[in-house]
Amino acid sequence: MRILTATCAAVLMTAVSAAADEVAPDDVTYGEYGAVETSLSGAEGNAENGAEVMKARSMGNCVACHQVSALSDAPFHGEIGPVLDGAGDRWTEAELRGIVSNAKNTFPESMMPAYYKSSGFIRPGDAFTGKAGEEPLPPLLTAQQIEDVVAFLMTQKEE
Repeated sequence: MRILTATCAAVLMTAVSAAADEVAPDDVTYGEYGAVETSLSGAEGNAENGAEVMKARSMGNCVACHQVSALSDAPFHGEIGPVLDGAGDRWTEAELRGIVSNAKNTFPESMMPAYYKSSGFIRPGDAFTGKAGEEPLPPLLTAQQIEDVVAFLMTQKEE
């Protein structure tokens, strides 16, 4: 019984610690060219989960604008953004984290949405736009989803 109690306590402490390490959207520190050096969630990303976020219309929907050969099972890849094959060779993990969080810090003219931002913009559609005096809107992706997408993109190497 003591072992089970100790194990449960360790799991709970780890979960509390990870939540405490999460960086709020308005507290993200961007480098001069938009890179974000540290994990937003306090945990490593999961590449498999990142692939799902990139394909899901209800989450990242990255394939709506980007082509990604590794995600060929997702229909209707777009051609607006750059092809993401080889992204792990073209950008560092910190650069990818910054681009996914808020691409405009790296590419000011980008049409890519800021996936980890909760204030300072207007989202199209009444259901997505905050009203004056309301709490900030939640970001489009969670801190862990950003880390998962970055983990997936880091697996995309030139062949």
